[in-house]
Amino acid sequence: MIEPPEEVTPERPERSDGRTPLVELDDVSKYYGNIRALEGVSLEVHPGEITCVLGDNGAGKSTLIKIVAGLHQHDGGVLRVEGEPTVLGSPREALDRGIATVYQDLAVVALMPVWRNFFLGSEPTRGRGPFRRLDVGFMRETTRNQLLRMGIDLRDVDQPIGTLSGGERQCVAIARAVYFGAKVLVLDEPTAALGVKQSGVVLKYVAAGRDAGLGVVLITHNPHHAYLVGNRFVLLKRGAMAGSHTKDEIALDELTRQMAGGSELEELSHELQRAPVPDHLGGRPAHGG
Repeated sequence: MIEPPEEVTPERPERSDGRTPLVELDDVSKYYGNIRALEGVSLEVHPGEITCVLGDNGAGKSTLIKIVAGLHQHDGGVLRVEGEPTVLGSPREALDRGIATVYQDLAVVALMPVWRNFFLGSEPTRGRGPFRRLDVGFMRETTRNQLLRMGIDLRDVDQPIGTLSGGERQCVAIARAVYFGAKVLVLDEPTAALGVKQSGVVLKYVAAGRDAGLGVVLITHNPHHAYLVGNRFVLLKRGAMAGSHTKDEIALDELTRQMAGGSELEELSHELQRAPVPDHLGGRPAHGG
């Protein structure tokens, strides 16, 4: 007797390189009523790589962050964490799955010491019952050592974190995420409010996170910063994909052109060249009158 063939469950095809992304968005969409915040967005985050998400204000970057961080749930497409289709129900669930998000405002307590901010919400204790207390010595030493591992020599971890520069505070947040076991680090515009020198400091530690084996998602509107450290580039425009490239597929000039608007910018340039200059700005009437 011939056995009937076993039912085969369709599986997602394996990648040619055999790697499973830490996080993958596959044709993900998000709507708020009739408003399209994201539609058909796809990206991959691999260990030891930086995926840069670029876009202007209103491009959908914030919505993408909220989906990956577990703040909002997607309405369409698939979010996979280490190959498993997932709907993240909360930021705590995202953290438990190894996804840490560092927001632009950092959510630090400015007057608290650096070590206290490093362990904020996860403070280790010693003793039991009425003798239980914070293990301050362990937190100080661990904070100092973890910052040193990232190349930050901060001798006085008792100083208020508010006395650090913006770049240094970003670096503390990155070191904290690495220490608490993050596999994926999502950085929301970490260089947006920084000068050139401090931006360079932050990008150095973003690269250190990558070199430590993390998969990094760098949200930015600056293609120059992205190109310095990025391995993959996803461009968003009005909630939709405007491009997806690996570093060996695109040059900085072309990435900048696409980020700035590409053909739309060229069309605007032509229109401005043709437009007459008003009389009060020193121009001549359009018809020579």
